[in-house]
Amino acid sequence: MSTASQNNSDNQEIDLSEISKKIGGFFEGISTRIFRGILFLKRNILVISILFVIGVGLGFYLDKTSKSYDHQVIVTPNFGSTDYLYSRVELINSKIEEKDTLFLKNALGIKEPKKFKKIAIEPINDVYEFIENRDENFEFIKLLAEDGDIKKIITDKVTSKNYHFHAISFSTSALISEKNTVEQILKYLNDSDYYSKIQKEYINNIKVKIVANDSIISQINGFLNTLSNKGNKSQSSNLVYINENTQLNDVIKTKDELVNDQGRRRIELINTDKIIKQISVTLNIKNIKSINGKLKLVLPVLFIFIFIGFTVFRSFYRRQLAKSKLQ
Repeated sequence: MSTASQNNSDNQEIDLSEISKKIGGFFEGISTRIFRGILFLKRNILVISILFVIGVGLGFYLDKTSKSYDHQVIVTPNFGSTDYLYSRVELINSKIEEKDTLFLKNALGIKEPKKFKKIAIEPINDVYEFIENRDENFEFIKLLAEDGDIKKIITDKVTSKNYHFHAISFSTSALISEKNTVEQILKYLNDSDYYSKIQKEYINNIKVKIVANDSIISQINGFLNTLSNKGNKSQSSNLVYINENTQLNDVIKTKDELVNDQGRRRIELINTDKIIKQISVTLNIKNIKSINGKLKLVLPVLFIFIFIGFTVFRSFYRRQLAKSKLQ
């Protein structure tokens, strides 16, 4: 029994000793690598300094000359022209990627097409505006939600294309003006014979409806004035009491609905003066995402990292070559 206990104790001491040696060897290896790193820096301090200065200088130059600006135009497509709008923006982007400067200059009217980098469009997610006072849209969302995730449905491409507002975003390598860029893009987007005809008839229908509503409101006012005059003749009081006439409330309600409808239609005339209506414009936001504007910090580190990597690889290659010669 005592012999077994002694053997276990010896084994534990051996294990602890081995672990201690391994830990010591690990820290010794780290110390050696740190020392080698210091020697490497000492030997190559001149090269590293030169690379650092070159990287900083080149970075400052590129940050100053290679600028990027983001721009956004919020629009609303009228007369069911959403798909038309998206296809036109995609066409413009394809021409930018192909560097088709003739198309951008002649068809689009952009004076400096080489400064354009990309253009894209996406819907502005506003499901509340989508279903507001539109029972059919609300029922549509409810129906789709029964078979899937409501969040995915709201952001789905088919659903989101029906939202009222859409954001056209594009990037340039220089500052731009609204007159020379945004107005030219919107002019191109609004150049459609088909939708121009639809717009003309749509606006004409609104004006006809406004005239008809004004006529009905005038008739209702005449009817109410007649009732008021009859009430004044039959009663000494200035108030008119016609509680027995249950249709009076319906007449007043109808007038109120017509007045509200007139207000909506006049606003609609303002919003439909263009096929693609501009809502707001935001220009010349300097892009500082990713490495934009940070090259003076990135390039020195990159150059030094490449130099260190090349040196390590060369040392490894030489050691392996020497070993192969000894075999």
